[in-house]
Amino acid sequence: MTPENQALVRDSFAKVAPIAPQAAALFYDRLFVLDPTLRPLFKGDMNEQGRKLMAMIGTAVANLGKLETIVPAVQDLGRRHATYGVPPASYDTVAAALLWTLGQGLGDAFTPPVQAAWTEAYTILATVMKDAAA
Repeated sequence: MTPENQALVRDSFAKVAPIAPQAAALFYDRLFVLDPTLRPLFKGDMNEQGRKLMAMIGTAVANLGKLETIVPAVQDLGRRHATYGVPPASYDTVAAALLWTLGQGLGDAFTPPVQAAWTEAYTILATVMKDAAA
């Protein structure tokens, strides 16, 4: 990722972080609308799941400039998702839910360049996860 795209992701996430619980709830609501078959994969407390999601995104965002430091953890996450039964196609659904959520949280600040930067970041991380899960 270019330093400019990294900055777009970091700056936009900083605007979403204060509403993290609401953003997580929006994300999961949208995810289950897009693919209701994913709902049974989530058996625990969804508030806790949302906290984990936002923490994971925060860690990834903070390390965009040094992805090699988080690749092992991202690979582990991908392998865990495989054991939970997460199908590879669901990564596209997650991307759609994430981008929609960011659009809701950022409003007019979710510009095409911001969306492109998030798409790039997500694609990089999802590819690492899918490769590790395979």
